[in-house]
Amino acid sequence: MEKENAYVTQYPDLMKGKKIMYNHGFASSALSGTVKRIRQTFPNAEVIAYDIPLHPAEGLAMLKQKAEEEKPDLIIGTSMGGMYTEMLYGFDRICINPAFEMASTMKEHGLTGKQTWQNPRQDGETEFMVTKALEKEYKEVNEQCFTGLEAMAPEEQAKERQRVWGLFGDKDDLVHTWDLYRRHYPQAAHFHGAHRMDDKSFLNGVVPVIRWIDDRQEKRERQIVYIDSSCLADSYGKPQASLQKAFSALIERYQVYIVVPAPTNDHACLDKTAAWIEEYLSTPAHDRVIYSNQKQLLYGDFFIDRSPADNLLATAIQLGSDEFKTWEEVITYFSRI
Repeated sequence: MEKENAYVTQYPDLMKGKKIMYNHGFASSALSGTVKRIRQTFPNAEVIAYDIPLHPAEGLAMLKQKAEEEKPDLIIGTSMGGMYTEMLYGFDRICINPAFEMASTMKEHGLTGKQTWQNPRQDGETEFMVTKALEKEYKEVNEQCFTGLEAMAPEEQAKERQRVWGLFGDKDDLVHTWDLYRRHYPQAAHFHGAHRMDDKSFLNGVVPVIRWIDDRQEKRERQIVYIDSSCLADSYGKPQASLQKAFSALIERYQVYIVVPAPTNDHACLDKTAAWIEEYLSTPAHDRVIYSNQKQLLYGDFFIDRSPADNLLATAIQLGSDEFKTWEEVITYFSRI
């Protein structure tokens, strides 16, 4: 269930020399547009994918076998593939719009009867049948989701939970499993996009998470940039000119955190700020918001602020000053470092 576009930004250093395994969605194949998208985005990684059998027990068994044989550094699954990916324990993995309730989804969206494979299959088949028996098979496999995690010892569970990300499109009208996923795993974020992945949602919603995973695997530490919340919105509550351009450039090279004042009794203000950040900065800002009234205690490398505090433990960049009148000057500054 993927939508293909022609061009994707490339990141030759991310996942370099590593292996990425991709698990496609229902009615798709290893020749999906997302496989091509991942290969384009990470040209120096090896990307592997397989046609997943229609019958879910066969599909899960095949994917477990391939994962053990290939030992991928990262497994990415979308929709039905995200459901399978959750059960491939012991690997770093990303579940995108995971269909943990496949049987219900098939019924609700009228998938019973003859269906057409959306992408070419290795066996040459072009059509398949969805029957009530097949729906029952998917229900049985759905019931296996999370059971492997819950069977682990507490220490193993804690480790496993840090190896999995759940990413959910805020415009997904097909599956809605955020709450179900969050009952089992802590690392979950929304991205701007629908159920079908496209270039923009992949670039802005998935690539940042892959960057975090790659950094952790490599034990890579990036310099820290703090951005005070006063630098985000204009007088109309919209992103300041070139803010999103600057933010996108900074997250490629730095750990970027948003610093927000911490009111003692105004939780509505906190919720409003968090909603604004999610709306305009989205996934890259997930879990990267710091609430503090003591900026001088934050240790980092750069601090972008309209009114920098005294004795900052970072190089101060004063947005709105003669040197940094707009975000464009900030972009130029960092491009020269």
